[in-house]
Order: sequence, then C-alpha cells, then structure tokens
Amino acid sequence: MLPFYHKPVMLDEVIAGLNIRPNGVYFDGTVGGGGHSYAILESDPTVRLIGTDRDEEAIEAAAERLKPFEGRFQLYKSDYRKYSEVLRRAGADKLDGVLLDLGISSHQIDDEERGFSYRKASAPLDMRMDRQSGFTAEDVVNDYAEEKLFRILRDYGEERFAGAIARNIVRAREQSRITTCGELADIVEESIPVKFRSPACARQTFQAIRIEVNGELTGLRECIKGLARSLKTGGRICILTFHSLEDRIVKETFRELQSPCTCPKELPVCVCGKKKEVELVNKKPIVASQEEQRENTRSKCAKLRIAQKIDAE
Repeated sequence: MLPFYHKPVMLDEVIAGLNIRPNGVYFDGTVGGGGHSYAILESDPTVRLIGTDRDEEAIEAAAERLKPFEGRFQLYKSDYRKYSEVLRRAGADKLDGVLLDLGISSHQIDDEERGFSYRKASAPLDMRMDRQSGFTAEDVVNDYAEEKLFRILRDYGEERFAGAIARNIVRAREQSRITTCGELADIVEESIPVKFRSPACARQTFQAIRIEVNGELTGLRECIKGLARSLKTGGRICILTFHSLEDRIVKETFRELQSPCTCPKELPVCVCGKKKEVELVNKKPIVASQEEQRENTRSKCAKLRIAQKIDAE
C-alpha cells in the first residue's frame, strides 16, 4: 500500500473563494489527504473544520496531517451526501463554508491495489472509494447486461464507441471473467477504430465504470442544495469538478438556487414561493493557472464554481 498523498488543486483559489471568517465552521466533504483542510485551519487560528471521506485511508492520513490543529477539527468516515447526520454528530448547526473536491485522488490512481487506472495493467478491477463496500468494477464489467453497460459508458463516460465496447466486453467475458484493468483496457482499445485510438482511449470507459461503482452522481443535486442551505448568510460553497457531467450538475444547481420567483409574469402575486438563495461569486468557472497545470496534470480539467448564501427573506 502506498502512503496516502493528495496534491490539492487550486489551493489558493479555494481558500480565497471560501473567504474564511474568524470563528467560522467549515465543512470539507472530500477531505482526501487533508491538503485543503490544512490550509483552511492554517488560515485562521479560530476556525473549526468538519471533514468527511469515504476512503478510510484518506481519513487516517488527514488525521495525521492535521495534528498541528488538534482540537479544531473532527473527521468522519462518511459520504458527504450524509452531511446532515455528520453535522448533527459534530454539533454544528450552520456552516460558514463548504468545500467539495469531487472526483478521484492522485493516491487512488497511483495505488495499483485500488484498480482505478487503465495504465496499471495487472491491477484488479476494483475502483471502490470505500474499500469496505462489496461492490466493485469487476461486478459491473462481468455481471451487467450489455444494454446497461452501453448506457453507463454513453451517459457517464460520454464514450462515442459505447455500443462496440459493451458488445465486446460481453463477448470476452463469455470466454473467461474479466478481472484486471489491463484486460478491460485491451478490450476497449480493440473496440475503437484504429484512427481514433490513443494511449488514453480507455479513460472514458474507466471513468464511467468508476462513477457507477461509487454512485458519484447519485443525489449530487440534492446534496448541493442542502449544503448551500446549511450556510449562514454570507457563507460560501466551493465545488471543484473534474469532468463535464459533474460540472453541469453544479452549474445547473447553482443556477436553480440563484433563481427567484418562477411564476408567470402575468400573475399579480407570487404563488410559487421560490426565493433567490445564493449569489454566484464567479459567473464562469475558475480554472487552474498555466503554471499549476504544468506542475499538476490533474488540475488541467478542474473547474471551480463558488456561490455565496444570501438572506432569502
């Protein structure tokens, strides 16, 4: 097992975006190795942090990294979508800031045991963020019907050759169970016309299966709304995304929270009761600097969106 590490993406931009307030309570729903959390706690000696992660190794690594701030943080092995339960356990009513760094960590990609990378040929088809979960990528690849595989590859991977890949996965598993990342990557490559092949041609398939295994998009809209509504007036929610599906959900959810009354203009009074709940801090997503993109390739596809809670009365 590799030691846990995770280089935080757009660290300065995230801290500036959170607009840290004295005595504030901050929620890091994807604590990873604790990089962003460390910077939040370091920014002001009066702030408190509540962190969650599904990965037990991440929680252990973050607890070690955050030791200089003992007494000012609480970490929970939990899914950020269970935020209400976590906040109750932590004794927090309202928050001054929320951070979600969505996607996969550098450590998870590089640790061959985790089976996240198409570049790790001998790695097992695992892809679980929570290793105590019994459901793995091997189950998806070998047990899902062809039509369901096709939909996952098309919808979660935005893979143009989803039909051919799903069909060839089913054919291959009829001969023997597909158990390694290398086997799956080879099937994907063989399914793609030669002129469209590249060293990363399996990336979208692996992304799609990872999303399915971990249910990454399930309930994300509702979670964002709930966390935004957990903010104090003036509090901010910062969300880092790494692929278009996540970013689209964040963009649409922020837009919904920002929208006021939706009643037809001809009505004399509002009957929908909807009120504007947030202001967008950045209308367009923030992207990493060219220097950071050179130093940390993971940051190349990252987008940061920030919204601030307003008084809805």
